[in-house]
Amino acid sequence: MGSAASAVTSGAGATSGAGGTSGVGVRAGVGAGPTEVPGSGSRTERRRRSGFRAGFRSGFGSGPFGRGGGRWTLRTRLVVSAVALIAVVGAVISTVTAVALHSYLQGQLDHRLGDGIGRAEGPRPHDPLRDGGLDFVAVPGQPPGTVGARVAPDGTLGAGARMNRSTNRLPSQRLSPLDAHQLAALDGVSRDGRPHSTDLPGLGSYRVQYAKDGALVLGVPLNEVDDTVGRLVLIECCVTLAGLVAAGIAGSAMVGIALRPLRRVAATATRVSELPLHQGEVALHVRVPAAEADARTEVGQVGAALNRMLGHVGSALSARQESETRVRRFVADASHELRTPLASIRGYAELTRRGQERPGPQTRHALGRIESEAERMTGLVEDLLLLARLDSGRPLSYATLDLSPLVVDAVSDARAAGPGHGWRLELPDADEPALVRGDADRLHQILVNLLANARTHTPEGTTVTARVCSPRRPRPGGVLPVGAAPDAVRLEVQDDGPGIPAALLPHVFERFARGDASRARAAGGGRSGGSTGLGLAIVQAVVTAHGGTVAVASGPGRTVFTVTLPAVRAERP
Repeated sequence: MGSAASAVTSGAGATSGAGGTSGVGVRAGVGAGPTEVPGSGSRTERRRRSGFRAGFRSGFGSGPFGRGGGRWTLRTRLVVSAVALIAVVGAVISTVTAVALHSYLQGQLDHRLGDGIGRAEGPRPHDPLRDGGLDFVAVPGQPPGTVGARVAPDGTLGAGARMNRSTNRLPSQRLSPLDAHQLAALDGVSRDGRPHSTDLPGLGSYRVQYAKDGALVLGVPLNEVDDTVGRLVLIECCVTLAGLVAAGIAGSAMVGIALRPLRRVAATATRVSELPLHQGEVALHVRVPAAEADARTEVGQVGAALNRMLGHVGSALSARQESETRVRRFVADASHELRTPLASIRGYAELTRRGQERPGPQTRHALGRIESEAERMTGLVEDLLLLARLDSGRPLSYATLDLSPLVVDAVSDARAAGPGHGWRLELPDADEPALVRGDADRLHQILVNLLANARTHTPEGTTVTARVCSPRRPRPGGVLPVGAAPDAVRLEVQDDGPGIPAALLPHVFERFARGDASRARAAGGGRSGGSTGLGLAIVQAVVTAHGGTVAVASGPGRTVFTVTLPAVRAERP
């Protein structure tokens, strides 16, 4: 895709007599912010920050409920907190129940163990359990797995036996001998006549007790107690887990219902945040419903406070709109009323200068100054009137048009007004028209103002380039500029002048802004005093009315104003 480029070099001497156009620069010092007084409010600020830090540190701390709490919603945190509390309570209850049951069953087992030892050393002299044998281990009433042994006179354990699960009726036929390791484990139990827990190799945990006279030892297994307690713990875990799941589901539903008014308040705040409050007339009728603004509840207090705040904001916006409307009406009326006297001043000055009596040199100079100032004031009044009409939202005359012819005409006019500059054109190919939908007069004024700004605020010899980029046509170099839409038409006015200081760039589109000396030159004629300071403000207002954007990038040796407008697709034959 090619481009038609034309360069025009012209001699010295520059006049800026094109009426109705105005350039703009930036006045040095514009936008300087307020100076902060050292120490003002510092004590209050320190107290506020220290209080915030203290409150923060005394909160939940780290984790998902503290510094990382932003990762979880309020609903999730409430449900997780409730489920965690239920889990802790369930764990405590389960632990206490298991410990109590284990203690109770072990006490029952100790009672049976004492009864068995009492029968073995009973007062009956001819009882077969006192004959020195091990039949006391397998008497009726003893659980399977019971172990026992006799103590020799020298204090050592003799033979020991374990009751097996045989169905023989004779106790001696239901006994199995103990090995040396098992006897050694029994021998290591304290002989104080009280039950003790110990592990027998190959048999498991036992409650073992020696007789008070130390003549025998008896032990019963703990496997039934452990099995019962283990089964209880398993049941408690299953029930607790099911309860936690049910509590999580029910809690999520209940918290969701409880937070529904808060979500309505948040939705109201979101709708308000999406309103264009920064400009124009704003009808702020959005409010939190009365059901969610009941001051008796916490959420209602938030909703009521938000409604009061929205009321204050709406009143402030209405006052601002009324003030802006009065100012616009005054500017429009004043501009309209000033047009007639200014035209009269210019007419009488020109009539006097062309009269039959030839005035003297001082009179001619005074008349020239009167005409020049009247022309400048006329341009200023026209600019103010145009801005007032654009601010009031008056409709423009839209039509589909090609920007290229407008750019050619504007550059031709700028060449005639500024022959001391070099003027270049870069246009798209004929088969790629830069079609937009807009007002031809207003778009032409955009071009005139941008070119006049470059001519007025750059020295002679500066090259000014007007470039039109059709949709999907990149800049020279093969890439689209950053942020540029591929379905938009871009108009760029570039010069290689001294540039605009970076600190002043944010203010170039403000009204009555003036440029510093780096981008200003002495006016050789035409409108005295240079620009009115409204040219770029008009550019921004007209571009905004067309649904486009305007931006500026500047540095030493390169300043580019970029206007982006929505493109209109060409109809294929």
